[in-house]
Amino acid sequence: MRVVVSLVLLLVPQFALASGTEGALENLGLTTSFLGLLALAIFIVAYSLVMAEEFIHLRKSKPVMLAAGMIWAIVAYLVGQSDLDPQTLEANLQHNLIEYASLFLFLLVAMTYINAMTERNVFEALRSWLVNRKFGYRQLFWITGLIAFFLSPVADNLTTALLMGAVVLSVGVGNPKFVSISCINIVIAANAGGAFSPFGDITTLMVWQSGHVSFFEFFILFVPSLVNFLVPAIIMSFAIPDAHPESESDTVVLKRGAFVICFLFACTIATAVSFEQFLHLPPFLGMMTGMSYLFFYSYYIQMTSPEDHEDFAQFNIFNKVAQAEWDTLFFFFGVIFCVGGLGMIGYLEIMSSVFYDGLGATYANIAFGVISAIIDNIPVMFAILTMNPDMPHNQWLLITLTTGVGGSLLSIGSAAGVALMGQARGIYTFFTHLKWSWAIALGYAASIYTYLLINVP
Repeated sequence: MRVVVSLVLLLVPQFALASGTEGALENLGLTTSFLGLLALAIFIVAYSLVMAEEFIHLRKSKPVMLAAGMIWAIVAYLVGQSDLDPQTLEANLQHNLIEYASLFLFLLVAMTYINAMTERNVFEALRSWLVNRKFGYRQLFWITGLIAFFLSPVADNLTTALLMGAVVLSVGVGNPKFVSISCINIVIAANAGGAFSPFGDITTLMVWQSGHVSFFEFFILFVPSLVNFLVPAIIMSFAIPDAHPESESDTVVLKRGAFVICFLFACTIATAVSFEQFLHLPPFLGMMTGMSYLFFYSYYIQMTSPEDHEDFAQFNIFNKVAQAEWDTLFFFFGVIFCVGGLGMIGYLEIMSSVFYDGLGATYANIAFGVISAIIDNIPVMFAILTMNPDMPHNQWLLITLTTGVGGSLLSIGSAAGVALMGQARGIYTFFTHLKWSWAIALGYAASIYTYLLINVP
């Protein structure tokens, strides 16, 4: 649906504008040319392969990285054939490179800390503790949902969804109905929780680093995000069986330094926030500074461990860096450069004209939230940031909310949903999620209404 609508809008000649919007980088205005349409087709094919990753088992980074190179080759040729200053090509490339490098370094630090905490059994201990408390299915439904909502602002929605998914799979053996509904609840909660924190989702991180919303302003979205989670959760809770799962006897022991690493992660986040708030330095610089805390502490663990202990030889923090989700990091490279290349051809200006000038900021932002359920919210948000529409500050908060929680409408709309479909294969599927999309849509509408009551754009 999104592809068809976009194609109809993009192919209408009267929308093919020749100059960039105010404050935006200059574009070619060649959206109706053969090569311009070819670049658009390349992106559509590449992203179709990304959406089919679950079925074709082709890593999502591969098609978008190839598409990025092909699109920019087309852009470079078009620049050479036009009257545009060749330095504009370099300026656009540097703009995209800075955007990606900032995101890359920030996420690399966060992923390294998460990997270190995983290796120290922090998340496994939490899972074991929940399983052994002998909670009923309904209690576990609410506990895992609430933990996902409050953990995702720190640990990101993807990591949170996988952790809570492991819990419901452990306790829901033999009860697929509980597992499927709980997975839906976790996806909604993780996405909603991530929407009110710069660390909770890639989209909020991008908005924060762009400077449109400051760190503490994200918390204005707490109540609308909570409403987005609670409305469908209350509806779905009535479908949870009123029974108790069997507990397990195994307990997980935290490895040495587990709590210290958690503390250092908190210090790293505080450093990033302080750098941005007080020194006006980009957040990724604070995160990289915080990475050094972990480097020094890993050195301390190695040097103070007995020679026959596994930590003496094996606790090397560079191994945790190597275990980062490189497919995801390279996927972001491909997406950012694909969207940036299409923007230089002129397609983003058309989208800005059709949505923001045609519908108005409020309705456009709500529409983009729905679109993010069909196509991942990361390229949607990057496209919006690249368009840089002239809209009030409160509207930037609204688009942060809608793209953050809109991905919950479908299981393929967020990284959390896609990951859980793989983790709970055959139990939590696209169609089990679709069955409850009406309840999720009620939560989406309620969260927007709540936001408009609290903070009228």
